[in-house]
Amino acid sequence: MYGLVTETAYEQHRSHFDALDQEGHGLQWLRLAGDGQLDGPPDAHPEVGWLSSDVFFGGLVERFFEIAEQSPEFRWLQSAAAGVDLDGYQRLMDRGARICNAHLTAIPIAEYVLRAVLDVFQDAERWRTAQADGRWKHHNFREVWRSRWLIIGLGAIGAETARRARAFEAHVTGVRRHPTGDEPVDVMISPADVLRALPEADVVVLAAPATPETENLVDDAFLSALKPGAVLVNVARGKLIDDEALLRALDGDRLATAVLDVFNTEPLERDHPFWTHPKVVLTPHTSGGGIGRWERGAELFCDNLRRFLAGEPLVNEVTTMELLTTDLPFALGQQ
Repeated sequence: MYGLVTETAYEQHRSHFDALDQEGHGLQWLRLAGDGQLDGPPDAHPEVGWLSSDVFFGGLVERFFEIAEQSPEFRWLQSAAAGVDLDGYQRLMDRGARICNAHLTAIPIAEYVLRAVLDVFQDAERWRTAQADGRWKHHNFREVWRSRWLIIGLGAIGAETARRARAFEAHVTGVRRHPTGDEPVDVMISPADVLRALPEADVVVLAAPATPETENLVDDAFLSALKPGAVLVNVARGKLIDDEALLRALDGDRLATAVLDVFNTEPLERDHPFWTHPKVVLTPHTSGGGIGRWERGAELFCDNLRRFLAGEPLVNEVTTMELLTTDLPFALGQQ
């Protein structure tokens, strides 16, 4: 059996591939180089593949899908992304291939959220400025302890964020359309109750998928309902926020800070007011950049490959294209 991987992933996780070889599965690896060339017999057809994180950054996405689709024997793809909103996934599923996604970036995104909120609450920029100026300057700051958080979207990212906020003894309210009953929050509410919950929230985290129902969720009514001094964090999709409404709210005195990692247009236009607004913390869709995701991705691929070969149920198998797209490793083409 031939498997399709990138040269980068193969070399970076060689120990995992060596372990698979020693298990006697009879696997042979077709390795996709950074220039799009495939290392392997010209008549070899991959049956399985690993769409690893490096594919999204090296401009190899379409080339990877092209090779998989050209193989009449291709049967299973493990993706490093949570989102399956690329056409290639649907084309493979239409041909009968099985697809598994991953939630590798939930951990770094959750850590990003906590770091960003701590930075805002502690007004850490004042310490950095004082250090640069050589001034010994004390200031008090807000604590996360007993603050109230509203996390909209309790998928992998929202759940990891909730666990970390509660570790700081914050009170967390979660929002999910279809609760499972085991969410790591203090209170669960439905999307219909969000406006009523906003006046109590010190921190509002957007971690929901971009759907017709969530587009422009953060509008004038949403922002007007916020508690004075609230912090808004968006690690979902830019479409969840009405930019003009947010700018109006930032120019007022209700919203303390907007931490934005995702935008309606990416890369963000250089003349966009978010770049220079004093109440905006802006990062280039990079909250999922924790390097631990590479090892987690290799472990998941190997575990699922063993399951596939043994005819066992797969982890994170995609059964519909209507999946969360909030933790795609990064915006495609942005490193």
